[in-house]
Amino acid sequence: MQCIRQSDDPLNQYFFEKASIANLPKGQHVCHEGSNCSHLAILLNGTARVYKLGENGKEITLYRVGPGESCILTASCILSNIPFPAFAICETDVEAAVVPASDVRRWLSESSACQDYIFGLVATRLSNIINVVEDVVFRRMDKRIADHLCNRIDKTGHVLLVTHQEIASELGTSREVVSRILKEFELDGMIKVTRGSIELLDPEKLHQKHSER
Repeated sequence: MQCIRQSDDPLNQYFFEKASIANLPKGQHVCHEGSNCSHLAILLNGTARVYKLGENGKEITLYRVGPGESCILTASCILSNIPFPAFAICETDVEAAVVPASDVRRWLSESSACQDYIFGLVATRLSNIINVVEDVVFRRMDKRIADHLCNRIDKTGHVLLVTHQEIASELGTSREVVSRILKEFELDGMIKVTRGSIELLDPEKLHQKHSER
């Protein structure tokens, strides 16, 4: 954890005395909307997804938490004593260092390194959420889906193992809308859609699509 590495030895020792290690399986919810935050988890391995669930059942991803990071909404709830305003779920198997809320409050009052760590997370997450809002309000869904495919495929190669429902949950739309737009991309020769996977056929054309204004 960044704030521990930058801190002095007493705080470093205090952290490892207070922290416990938790191992959670893929698909397990870490927080539910309205729950109280009694601990702060710092991820050591794996990825968690923080998302909002609407009354219509649609999901939209707010941000992800990776190794060395923590959930800023959890930290905010600990500091303000308000319920968790979203959902958090393990996207992969997760290993995390878990610290009681009382110790988090104490460290933030005593350690400038921990303050810098939390404020850095705030800045990053605010930027993430502003980007989500801009996408939802200002960008057409076909460009958002093209952008999502480009980002995911660039990290995983030319074949992306994903369902239409997973893309819909990521972007806050319906599976039917995703299926229709993917079919248009396929007819245009950009991708090939099979059950549970999407193969990239024309990277340049897909990148042009997601770059359009």
